[in-house]
Amino acid sequence: MNVVARNNVVLRGREGGQAMLFAHGFGCDQNMWRYVWPAFEGAYRVVLFDHVGSGGSDLSAYDRERYASLEGYAEDVLEICSQLGLQDVVYVGHSVAAMIGVLAAAKEPERFARLVLVGPSPCYIDDGAYRGGFKREDIESLLESLESNFLGWSAEMAPVMMGNEERPGLGKELTNSFCRTDPEVAAQFARVTFFSDNRADLRRVRTNALVLQCSQDAIAPDEVGKYVAAELPSGVFVRLEATGHCPNLSAPEETTAAIKAFLAA
Repeated sequence: MNVVARNNVVLRGREGGQAMLFAHGFGCDQNMWRYVWPAFEGAYRVVLFDHVGSGGSDLSAYDRERYASLEGYAEDVLEICSQLGLQDVVYVGHSVAAMIGVLAAAKEPERFARLVLVGPSPCYIDDGAYRGGFKREDIESLLESLESNFLGWSAEMAPVMMGNEERPGLGKELTNSFCRTDPEVAAQFARVTFFSDNRADLRRVRTNALVLQCSQDAIAPDEVGKYVAAELPSGVFVRLEATGHCPNLSAPEETTAAIKAFLAA
């Protein structure tokens, strides 16, 4: 299958420039980067795409076995890079897509120049001294609620993830994005996401990486971002003034400035 059509790949920016690939998180699509990517189109070849099962991707390409782990999504990233002939890629991944980028860069380090990990979490479940932010029973309850009433779960959880209660329009946008996702795909993607454990994979990455952390993030708390940056052999931790889990929507100017500073260093 043509991966450009499968993943609804869209190319913007400077043809022939260094590639900058933007990957969205759970329940979202490439539209979530619309306030960020235009700041880079003058200098970079911007590559936008949707994970299979999300946005304008080809839903018929969704394979429960392939996407039973984040490795399947990482393979998609590498296939996109291969088909487009991309090298020296700046990969920008939000939430679960941050770990997808970690897996892709660990497998084919020659493809990637820099990683930008926005709100990453290698493991959402507390484990001994490690604090991921959730107990296993909390995750089980969350997933049971999602599987029994996806629309209701979306209306409740999306504003929590977004934060910024004083700006309800942001939470509504994320809710609507969740609701456009196929419920069966969303249920499996959520289960794969929240039960993933990629802590050991962080040490396999040799690419310079920026970890962008928001305060009051209900999904990836502060200590998780610090853990990711510390475990990466070449990780840099930056805490944004932004709050919530989606600074690409709530604070795009600050997010953009932090990325530019990292790329210029």
